[in-house]
Amino acid sequence: MPTHLITGAGSGIGASVARLLHERGDDLVLLARDAGRAKELTARYPGSRTLVADLADPDRISWAFSHQPMPDRLDSLLHVAGVVDLGPVAELRPRTWHQQLNTNLVAPAELTRLMLPQLRASRGHVVFVNSGAGLRARAQWSAYAASKHGLKALADSLREEEHGNGVRVTSVYPGRTATPMQAKVHSQEGKEYEPSRWISPDSVATAILTAIDLPRDAEINDLTVRPGR
Repeated sequence: MPTHLITGAGSGIGASVARLLHERGDDLVLLARDAGRAKELTARYPGSRTLVADLADPDRISWAFSHQPMPDRLDSLLHVAGVVDLGPVAELRPRTWHQQLNTNLVAPAELTRLMLPQLRASRGHVVFVNSGAGLRARAQWSAYAASKHGLKALADSLREEEHGNGVRVTSVYPGRTATPMQAKVHSQEGKEYEPSRWISPDSVATAILTAIDLPRDAEINDLTVRPGR
């Protein structure tokens, strides 16, 4: 069975991806920010393994991994975790910028770097769950959008660099999705949150699985998912 490393499996889109892959019997390696979270994830997905590292501190990911057994094989690396904090440029402090850039961009780059040997060996797949904000930045979204625009650049460069090694790279751009992150966004926007108005996390997860299940003669580079209502 294929082995997948998933970030953000605790909630939202990441939880939907993990559940769908677990239900079909694939092997899961789930990234957890601490030991307590790792215990929760292995209880939720019996038979899964965990790696513990904090994406908010990408400088220490390599150190954290050096103290843990790493997967021998990896068929896909699914970057789903992310953070958001809205605000106008006139008010955003460096800490807010660093938080979003570290978690949404630098950590995925570092995690990909560390896992490339396994991905090359299996001719695997890297999926970056981006955002509509990665294609267009709006007022109040500068820091988050900058991190996601950067994530698009990371994916595009990685695709060209690793094509000869057989590694496929896909960026997925969901519209507003009914997740805890979306509830936070609505709160910061001062709007009432109605989950039924937005995309189900399962729908985005299904799109992600479509990309990784595609036969080897093709590759989905960019996949945009928008609300159908």
